[in-house]
Amino acid sequence: MARDDARPVIRLRSTEGTGTTYVTRKSRRNTPDRLVLSKYDPRLHRHTEFREER
Repeated sequence: MARDDARPVIRLRSTEGTGTTYVTRKSRRNTPDRLVLSKYDPRLHRHTEFREER
């Protein structure tokens, strides 16, 4: 199966400024806005907000 631009690879960066990132894919059709998820930040040992960077 070919990879296309309908599900691009995005990088989620911590809003706390630790530099921690997660890499995932998202659907542009279902989620056209920037993604914001609460994920675990191992440098802070707690959950924080991670925002999509482009």
